[in-house]
Amino acid sequence: MKPVFTIVYIILSVFLISACTNKKVENVVEKDIPKTEISAEINKNEESIEGIYKTAECDISVEITKNKDGYQYLLKTNLRKVKGKATFSTNESGEKYLVLEGIKWDEYEGDISNEEENDSLADSKPEPELEIPVGIDASYVKDTLTIQNYGNAMNSYTKISECGLKYIQLVKK
Repeated sequence: MKPVFTIVYIILSVFLISACTNKKVENVVEKDIPKTEISAEINKNEESIEGIYKTAECDISVEITKNKDGYQYLLKTNLRKVKGKATFSTNESGEKYLVLEGIKWDEYEGDISNEEENDSLADSKPEPELEIPVGIDASYVKDTLTIQNYGNAMNSYTKISECGLKYIQLVKK
């Protein structure tokens, strides 16, 4: 009778082991897929803004790095190197912007749309000197920073005179 118990014991053991093994494989596969996708999304978002951005048309580059206080930038042109804080934000419509703080615009005449109306000699009063804005904003889409470098006849300004382009597009390298 011992051999019969031994055979029954072995058969039951094989069934138990195979039943447990199948359930473990199914549970592991179901739980691992969502975790992997979520962690990949988080890493993409965190690393997306950092890097070196360059334009082919002008000798301009911007390097964005992250530190404990936020983002920093290093702007290099053929005439200057400027370091400072970079502020990354998203507006209400979902557009992303990066502001390179501390860079003084090269030229600024302000809104000149009312100059023709006030152009008579009788009305001539000394105009207050306009303060030149500081900080260059760039829209951020995927791997490209776009700076509107100068205005138009109604709002005359130039942010970076080293480049004659109206829109400077800096692409991540």
